[in-house]
Amino acid sequence: MSQRFVVTPAGGGVENPDPAAAPDPPRVDAMPILHYGREPSRYAGDGQSRESSPIINNGDMERESFFEGKNMALFEEEMDSNPMVSSLLNKLANYTNLSQGVVEHEEAEESRRREVKNPGMGTFIGVYLPCLQNILGVILFLRLTWIVGVAGVLESFLIVFMCCTCTMLTAISMSAIATNGVVPAGGSYYMISRSLGPEFGGAVGLCFYLGTTFAGAMYILGTIEIFLTYISPGASIIHAQSPDGEAVAMLHNMRVYGTCTLVLMAMVVFVGVKYVNKLALVFLACVVLSILAIYAGVIKTAFDPPDIPVCLLGNRTLSRRNFDVCAKVLTTNNGTVTTALWGLFCNNSMPSAICDEYFAQNNLTEIQGIPGVASGVFLDNLWSVYTDKGVFVEKQGTPSVPVPEESRSSKLPYVLTDIMTYFTMLVGIYFPSVTGIMAGSNRSGDLRDAQKSIPTGTILAIVTTSFIYLSCIMLFGACIEGVILRDKFGEALQGNLVIGMLAWPSPWVIVIGSFFSTCGAGLQSLTGAPRLLQAIARDGIVPFLQVFGHGKANGEPTWALLLTALICEIGILIASLDSVAPILSMFFLMCYMFVNLACAVQTLLRTPNWRPRFRYYHWTLSFLGMSLCLALMFICSWYYALFAMLIAGCIYKYIEYRGAEKEWGDGIRGLSLNAARYALLRVEHGTLHTKNWRPQVLVMLNLDSEQCVKHPRLLSFTTQLKAGKGLTIVGSVLEGTYLDKHAEAQQAEENIRSLMGIEKTKGFCQLVVSSNLRDGMSHLIQSAGLGGMKHNTVLMAWPESWKEEDNPFSWKNFVDTVRDTTAAQQALLVAKNVDLFPQNQERFSDGHIDVWWIVHDGGLLMLLPFLLRQHKVWRKCRMRIFTVAQVDDNSIQMKKDLQTFLYHLRISAEVEVVEMVENDISAFTYEKTLVMEQRSQMLKQMQLSKTEREREAQLIHDRNTASHSVVAARTRAPPTPDKVQMTWTKEKLIAEKLKNKDANMSGFKDLFSLKPNQSNVRRMHTAVKLNGVVLNKSQDAQLVLLNMPGPPKNRQGDENYMEFLEVLTEGLNRVLLVRGSGREVITIYS
Repeated sequence: MSQRFVVTPAGGGVENPDPAAAPDPPRVDAMPILHYGREPSRYAGDGQSRESSPIINNGDMERESFFEGKNMALFEEEMDSNPMVSSLLNKLANYTNLSQGVVEHEEAEESRRREVKNPGMGTFIGVYLPCLQNILGVILFLRLTWIVGVAGVLESFLIVFMCCTCTMLTAISMSAIATNGVVPAGGSYYMISRSLGPEFGGAVGLCFYLGTTFAGAMYILGTIEIFLTYISPGASIIHAQSPDGEAVAMLHNMRVYGTCTLVLMAMVVFVGVKYVNKLALVFLACVVLSILAIYAGVIKTAFDPPDIPVCLLGNRTLSRRNFDVCAKVLTTNNGTVTTALWGLFCNNSMPSAICDEYFAQNNLTEIQGIPGVASGVFLDNLWSVYTDKGVFVEKQGTPSVPVPEESRSSKLPYVLTDIMTYFTMLVGIYFPSVTGIMAGSNRSGDLRDAQKSIPTGTILAIVTTSFIYLSCIMLFGACIEGVILRDKFGEALQGNLVIGMLAWPSPWVIVIGSFFSTCGAGLQSLTGAPRLLQAIARDGIVPFLQVFGHGKANGEPTWALLLTALICEIGILIASLDSVAPILSMFFLMCYMFVNLACAVQTLLRTPNWRPRFRYYHWTLSFLGMSLCLALMFICSWYYALFAMLIAGCIYKYIEYRGAEKEWGDGIRGLSLNAARYALLRVEHGTLHTKNWRPQVLVMLNLDSEQCVKHPRLLSFTTQLKAGKGLTIVGSVLEGTYLDKHAEAQQAEENIRSLMGIEKTKGFCQLVVSSNLRDGMSHLIQSAGLGGMKHNTVLMAWPESWKEEDNPFSWKNFVDTVRDTTAAQQALLVAKNVDLFPQNQERFSDGHIDVWWIVHDGGLLMLLPFLLRQHKVWRKCRMRIFTVAQVDDNSIQMKKDLQTFLYHLRISAEVEVVEMVENDISAFTYEKTLVMEQRSQMLKQMQLSKTEREREAQLIHDRNTASHSVVAARTRAPPTPDKVQMTWTKEKLIAEKLKNKDANMSGFKDLFSLKPNQSNVRRMHTAVKLNGVVLNKSQDAQLVLLNMPGPPKNRQGDENYMEFLEVLTEGLNRVLLVRGSGREVITIYS
């Protein structure tokens, strides 16, 4: 029952709820009274994820009564995020661990809140007995004697020992994981997924689900085999037309009866799990009584072995279904009479009949099928007897007269082997008999103390069952004749169950007990598998499974049960117990392998949260268990193992690409961090070779007032350029202080990450809050990345609004960013008209990517089109390379050299050399340069706020236009500060106007009589000429890549630099200006 202590002052009345109107709190000298109150738990079923909280969950508190005492006033503002210790302990006391989808718990939830909760199950009832029931099952009763007979005592002991060792090591790992904190409902799936992450958890969880489902099919087939073979052989619906078709008819009967049984069991599970749970005790009693009957029968054979004769013809075992007397003839008073056996081997019952040659030359003998412990048969059963399919079951060491090769007709009453046997196949058939160790962990929600009960109960159950299996192998080998052990279906015992003939007091104890135990195990599988699938579906990690998370109003997984029944039907249609067993062995082995891996990873990583209460584990044991599981998978069946791994791999990749993002604090994430740290340290020490160079891009995004990305196509282009390879950092800058802007920064980061997901840009987001955009961009260029994983290329959009008066700083920030990338030896890509760039969904069916190679930049111009053409958007575009030849250059030789260079670079492209003829500078170029310089002079001091510009417009105009000599002098002066602060009085302003009135008139005349700088004229001439050539050749190109000239060394020419770039790219749709980093990024060498 939940409890809470509320501290109130002694003798206190009702306080004023309005804190503003409340008087000063009275001083309390008396000891506070502890009002002890009981209230129902409000934390168990609130619908919140229990893992999202540091402890359990974050329920809302009642603030009116919570702060009545003033002892915590110092921490009042932090109470929402950091609750008081008393409330934390209250949550822990009220914590309930509900099993997912189990209707009994859901129905009892309300009553639990009102009445005292009954103590949970202990170790013996809650873990030990369920594990015992799940481990001891169909293989023990139907196949263990046959495995001992075929493999011999020694190899059978080895098989059982390997499998039991595997489960014991897995149980140790599972105990460590289960005791490392509270394990909610979900059992093994929960442990694996929370330890190895959603990808591994989903893959292994589904494999475990498939294993549990096929286990249900195996138990149902075992039930039907016991019914049709040992209880009611006459109940067969399909009968064989000839003795050769008996095996096929049996399989058809198994399919029909198995399907009917599956439908019946599914209806029982659908109606209600409570009936299955009520019958569980009955099924468990059947298992325990059967085991006791076996041991009692073994003890009885020591002093009174049963009389169970077995008929041998020579050394061949005969099936005793169609005869009673093991003799060829019987002597009576009237003479000699042939027996029923004679009629089976001869063409008539007369003594003169023609008989089978082997029958005629060999004698019939009778031996005891179960001679007893003291008979010494143990030494005969020590070694293996592996055979092919259809071979006679023969007694070793018995004399026999061989005959020439004969046809092994199924009409003759021999006991033949039904399948080919070998060691690895027997491992696959036997392993399902040691599964079931997860039964205790699956009930973690019902245990009184799961962290104590799961390790103790599971390990004790494995020790008990291992002892039972190993002792049964020794006792079967010591008590039962070898030919009877190898007789899988008891044909030499008139169709009786071999292990049943050993039991005491009656064979029916084993037959009925095994029938009900296998039937119960099938019901348990059909109950557990849908809930496991429902748990996976409700986690939301596999999108297409979400429909199976729903069910009836009471939580029963109806759709999951339907899918489970359909998959189980596949196993039943296989119809052979020996064929189904290796399939589920694969899935269980894979599940156990990842349990061991989870424990080993967590132990080796030494994560701070890895503090299991179970201390008797070590990573070497987990690693040994994992290796043994993997080895057993390939020992059982290498092709089944590969198929199971393929299924798990496909599920893993599907969850990785389409599944929901989950952060469960898993070990694989910790392993990834360790691996990343190791790799970063390795990369840090070495210098990058040219062959390994690829653009590691820092994308500079601009945000609008709503913190949304202005140019989303820039991320599209990044995705097309990177194709998921290398490093991508998406950066942006918010102007202001972090304390004021942290909420907006978080919103902006969420918007950027959302856009990165839409554009499929794989990378990292880094947002900086800085006092101004210029410093923020500089900080990003300097500090983005970590260690050797730093960017080497900056991608940004061209500032389209640089000419607008409302944005006087955009061009200056842009030019300074260009200088920063040059100083940092980083490449720079500037996308002009970026909103015209294609989206990821678009496809260019034709067109060209034109590269204008004017100066050598390290080969980046050649590399970028090659990388772009790897993406579907640009794949069908052809690459053209243009280079410019001067008057003195040999253009023909340049073209040949360029083609040879591209051949060595393994890049296919068309090559064209463009000749630029030297001609006079046009009047248009001269005039354009003049206008540019006039505008530049006007803008030099236009770096004030809008209000200041309106107040001081006349003065700024006077200062810029006073005289040409004043302007020239200022050009040689140090650069003007970014922002000029002036303080003016009215008198000072009037005096300044009068002082410069005459100068203003002459200044206007000088402004319009300026002569352009010759260097600027030459640059403008180059830009105009190049623009004309590029427009002529590449106006219809899908993308144009141009060398980007560097900014001038003199900062006062920055605005002229922007004008040059504008003229250079005028009239082109999509332009990518490229500025190299100063190092070679492409090589002709291998």
